[in-house]
Amino acid sequence: MAEQVKEKKTYKFKAEISQLLDILARSLYTNREIFVRELISNAADALDKVRFESIRGTEFYQPDLDFEIRIDLDKEKKIFTITDTGIGMTRDELIANIGTIAHSGSLDFLKKISENSEQGPNLIGQFGVGFYSVFMAAKEVVLTTRSYLKDERAWKWSSDGAGSYRIEPAAEKTPRGTKIEVFLRDDAEEFSEKFRIESVVRTYSNFVPFAIKLDGEQINKISAIWREPKTSVKDKDYKEFFKFFVNTSDEPLSWLHFSADAPIQLNALLYFPKTNYEFLGFSPEEHGVSLFVKRVLIQNDNKDLMPRYLRFMRGVVDTEDLPLNISRETLQENTTVIKIKNLLVKRILDHLSTMAEKDEKKYQEFWNQFGRILKEGYTDYPNLEKIVSLFRFNSSKTENADALVSLDDYISRMRPAQENIYYISATSREAADRNPHLEIYMQKGIEVLYSFDPIDEFVLSGVAQYKEKKLLSA
Repeated sequence: MAEQVKEKKTYKFKAEISQLLDILARSLYTNREIFVRELISNAADALDKVRFESIRGTEFYQPDLDFEIRIDLDKEKKIFTITDTGIGMTRDELIANIGTIAHSGSLDFLKKISENSEQGPNLIGQFGVGFYSVFMAAKEVVLTTRSYLKDERAWKWSSDGAGSYRIEPAAEKTPRGTKIEVFLRDDAEEFSEKFRIESVVRTYSNFVPFAIKLDGEQINKISAIWREPKTSVKDKDYKEFFKFFVNTSDEPLSWLHFSADAPIQLNALLYFPKTNYEFLGFSPEEHGVSLFVKRVLIQNDNKDLMPRYLRFMRGVVDTEDLPLNISRETLQENTTVIKIKNLLVKRILDHLSTMAEKDEKKYQEFWNQFGRILKEGYTDYPNLEKIVSLFRFNSSKTENADALVSLDDYISRMRPAQENIYYISATSREAADRNPHLEIYMQKGIEVLYSFDPIDEFVLSGVAQYKEKKLLSA
């Protein structure tokens, strides 16, 4: 044992990792700030692991330590330090998890748990790759770790990412967990600035389920309410989260909070805003639906999860089943995303149908803001009938230009021998009432829909028929 304690050894990276490091540092991640997210995710994994051991009654080193993540900055020396009180690593785990670039300690841990037929914590994988993203900003990294196992000692790992790393014993009084000191390159000194790190944490890691303390102050105070049971979330919580997420003082018109296990596991909290932000000059890409994996932001406004005709939706989709490429920045192209999209579309359309049936006033408010966007769904053939049932029009039977009817309302009032649904395009109700073609239909007691939006002609001709009734221009 004495010889092992004194051991200080330099290792060469396996499998030409020096070359891979260069690729990781310059090509794999879109933004250099991602390394902060990766280190926080790894710290959360380590905390999840030790919390799991605590729950199942395992005796381990320093059980009274708070489960937390600490970030300390030294602007003068250009050092970024992140420390967790998680499960830590032994010397062999250091070599296995850090010495091989694509190795995942988290995957090994889940495999071990499954072999014991017990439920382990949910972990964000690809530890090795995520850790090495630090060399996008670092000229040198020193990692000090102590395992949760009582008889294990602390170890220090260090490397400049240039082809080798060194492992040596660390101080005996090293606490449980892992500390990573990042000695920043001159062109990355921004990551020793408090405001910069605070911004990154709030962008990507605000909902990590452990306290993140920056220079002693906790900065992630918003809970991931989409992961909580609906029965435990109050209306005011939903409204406050919407204001935070969209950065607005408005309250949402409605929201949809659900969990699913099949065909894909996910948690979702989706909002229907009161205001069409496109009317205010915002890009359709702003404030969309964000994709999370286990509370960690992967992508804002993921365009693969929501069709264009539902781009007004805001909120969060969080899944544990979404496959990722090595980089969390690039999602694999496979059927998983399609399954998530199909589920979201079905739930949203069902929610709108329920709103239209049970709260006509609220639905009309929604339609007045987003009806024109929803009409773009006329090319979504698998969901066409459901979408068209949500369309609303003024009509020759309504009292004024503000009153709206659905196609189902129209069909319910059709004359016994009437086979078609008729509509007239006009710039206003007054213009429609003066249309000379209208008179013949009025004489026969046939209702005519009024379409005031230029897009309606394309939409209605594209739909062609609804519930076996042809849509014809009068």
